[in-house]
Amino acid sequence: MDIGKRDPITGRTTTGHEWNGIEELNTPVPRVVLFFLITTTLFAIGYWILMPAWPLGTTYTKGLLGIDQREIVARQVAEAHQERAPWTDKIATMDFAAIKSDPELMGRVTLAGRTLFEDNCAACHGVKATGGPGFPNLAAKSWLWGGGPDKIAETIRVGINSTNEGTRVSQMTAFGRDGVLTPAQIGDVVTYVRSLSGLVGDDPAAAPAIQAGKEVFAANCVSCHGDDAKGKQDMGAPNLTDKYWIYGGDLESVFTSVYSGRQGHMPHWDTRLSPVDIKILALYVDGLGPLQ
Repeated sequence: MDIGKRDPITGRTTTGHEWNGIEELNTPVPRVVLFFLITTTLFAIGYWILMPAWPLGTTYTKGLLGIDQREIVARQVAEAHQERAPWTDKIATMDFAAIKSDPELMGRVTLAGRTLFEDNCAACHGVKATGGPGFPNLAAKSWLWGGGPDKIAETIRVGINSTNEGTRVSQMTAFGRDGVLTPAQIGDVVTYVRSLSGLVGDDPAAAPAIQAGKEVFAANCVSCHGDDAKGKQDMGAPNLTDKYWIYGGDLESVFTSVYSGRQGHMPHWDTRLSPVDIKILALYVDGLGPLQ
């Protein structure tokens, strides 16, 4: 094929390349492509000059405009704190009862508390605080360590089985794994415990197991859960008579809890949240209800 041969259809010359009868035209790059290439190149050079861009060992080029995103964020955070100060200062100095009696202040607490909860707690307890397997339902008011904003605030501050020196500590014995109870005894006490919250029903065949399980419970479980099985909040032992189960109330889940034991964990938030934020969050959680 001749170099410079003109294509009769497009009028463009050819490059001299041919593949199976297909001739390559000498088509220039469209001007619009060149325009955008030049524009983006000039923009990049201008950005490098004006804005922080290139790392230089332990520092970086500052840019002629001197814009620092860290300083901008720090300033915005400081402005937000200053804007919140009129009501957060009140919360810092007022006790929980006084705050709860102030409708205007509680309105701000609810809005700020919801944001704090969704940002820090919803990953475990859910957006609506209804919990899930291994995580308590906070809207149910079935407290492990006691309700009320003061006790809730303390739990948030020190955590449960956390690394905080004052952490709340709670653990359920592995009655089966450690050989404290036989499989038959575990089966009986599981049946008894499930009957306390109405999960066994009126099956007459379960009566012997319930009676035997009651005796096993009295000998091994009352020290934590109490004679009435309603739990002890000073030990973080749950109420076994209500319908709320942290790890599930089905037969397999309760059996696993008794056989293998449980040890929940909640991080301590005193190093991440300020005392005022913990106070706001405690008030928010205290105000949660089943319909939220």
